[in-house]
Amino acid sequence: MPDASARKPLILISNDDGITAPGIAVLVRVMRRLGEVVVVAPDSPQSGMGHAITIGHPLRLDPSRVFADEGIEAYECSGTPADCVKLAKHMVLKDRNPDLVVSGINHGSNSSVNVLYSGTMSAAIEAAIEGLPAIGFSLCDYGHEADFSHVEEWVEHLTRQALAHGIPTGTALNINIPKKQEQPILGTRLCRQARAKWQEEFDLRHDPHRRPYYWLIGNFVNEDQGEDTDEWALANNYISVVPCQFDLTAHYGLAQLNESWDLTLGDQPPRRPTQPHTPYIGSATPTDPRPE
Repeated sequence: MPDASARKPLILISNDDGITAPGIAVLVRVMRRLGEVVVVAPDSPQSGMGHAITIGHPLRLDPSRVFADEGIEAYECSGTPADCVKLAKHMVLKDRNPDLVVSGINHGSNSSVNVLYSGTMSAAIEAAIEGLPAIGFSLCDYGHEADFSHVEEWVEHLTRQALAHGIPTGTALNINIPKKQEQPILGTRLCRQARAKWQEEFDLRHDPHRRPYYWLIGNFVNEDQGEDTDEWALANNYISVVPCQFDLTAHYGLAQLNESWDLTLGDQPPRRPTQPHTPYIGSATPTDPRPE
């Protein structure tokens, strides 16, 4: 009788740059060394889609031969990264739960506030919603011809850690890797998300018919001076690892609003919670993220 412990882990791969992107090819090459791989990825780039899902028109899911030479089962989807994970779980894998879902490797950083816009991380967070351990990998190089040669050993090492030790329930890891430099990567830092944002501008332009249109531009500004953030780690040539959750409740805000707001109307008696709030399973103890 075969030893059940010898079963290869089932690893689902997706991304947001599309199934033909160089980054996902690197991820496939690494993951096939670690387990059985199934790919379900968008048929075209979906960067910046956030956690969008397709509800207004049909979804297409077709077999793909992009990784046929490697013997990898792969599908291309007409929808978003979140759509890909949903279809993978319910239609491709059906009654098989993957041991790990990995998304990427994204072309460009998904640190700090970028995680909210990221299609790469939406695939990982969708997996976490489904109760599956998940990682989103990103390389801080936006070029299509980005150099991934320094990332493979780190991606393999961190994935082995996830397979061996698990990922907290309801959590997806947001892992960003510095761009290739002369100096080797110094190591990995477990971080919090930095308080940073885009200072956006809209460049007014005109098409050949003189009709106005706008092009979004801007600068990324890090307002956080902490040395425990993803932005600090990346700026100092470390890989950043940020545990993310889909419970967006501002727990410190609950306490503040309960103390200061009157939520009654007319002669209704004031109401106060009689029991302390219990955070979502798998979430860390709520803390106040505001600056001192």
